[in-house]
Amino acid sequence: MTIFLLCVFAYMAGSIPFGLLLTRAAGLGDIRAFGSGNIGATNVLRTGNKKLAAATLALDALKGTLVVVFVRHYGHGGVFLASLAVFLGHLYPVWLGFKGGKGVATGLGVFWGVCWPLGALCCALWLAVAATLRRSSLAALSTFAVSPVAAWYFQSWKTALLAAIITALVFWKHRANIARLLAGTEPKIGQKA
Repeated sequence: MTIFLLCVFAYMAGSIPFGLLLTRAAGLGDIRAFGSGNIGATNVLRTGNKKLAAATLALDALKGTLVVVFVRHYGHGGVFLASLAVFLGHLYPVWLGFKGGKGVATGLGVFWGVCWPLGALCCALWLAVAATLRRSSLAALSTFAVSPVAAWYFQSWKTALLAAIITALVFWKHRANIARLLAGTEPKIGQKA
């Protein structure tokens, strides 16, 4: 029962749509009607407001990290399930008809909470690919593709399994991006979709 309640808490925390809330608070309207229609930091950046995009990125990542840290401290072994729950909350938030973000920032936040070397490596890799190739989706896909192997190296098979599940979901949510990457039509970071 404790683990179930912690997972409900984790899902609800993960489902907070910071990108939508921040852009509305800033008077920019519904971010889902802009650019790619996504609620994440990359689409918030397309509004031209870098501070809002940075805040969205930080808050989406922090909800993943803080939930994992909290559950590790109080959850009596529920870290694996709570990590998935907070991530699924971001991808499929009940408040938005189960249509949420693509999970990159929250997934990286979960990695930081579960195993900080994994989080650090993945963030560094994302930044390197994004800075070099200027494609947020390619940076995300590259980063998450290596995360299960890195998780196994840094911690355990269970962390690798968690990373593999998160990676599969990230790839699923990026299927349209993958098609555009293959077609050569994927917009660069900051470019309107």
